[in-house]
Amino acid sequence: MDNTCIYIQNLRERARIPENGILSQTLQDGEGTKVVLFGFAPGQELSAHTAPFPAIITILKGEAVLKLGSDEHQGVEGTFAYMPPYLEHGIQAKTEVVMLLTMIKSRGAASGS
Repeated sequence: MDNTCIYIQNLRERARIPENGILSQTLQDGEGTKVVLFGFAPGQELSAHTAPFPAIITILKGEAVLKLGSDEHQGVEGTFAYMPPYLEHGIQAKTEVVMLLTMIKSRGAASGS
């Protein structure tokens, strides 16, 4: 078991936003979870896709359109979105966007099952 602590005081300052494109930084990758910090230039998008595990999107900066299943939602600073496994999802940045993605790879990791 890895007991390494990860502490980042300001995720918005840690994020790198390219002039054109998307940059991602893996902040943590363990048996049960993976946390990735994204920086999007305005107009950039991750096209709709699915994942075999639940995930959480947290918008830390900017404005974006979130595709969650067949619905579109406005994402702004403070937006939280939980996505169950296999839900089609995507994001398009309207402005510079900083997003935290938390993937829950092992559902029983916290409970030990």
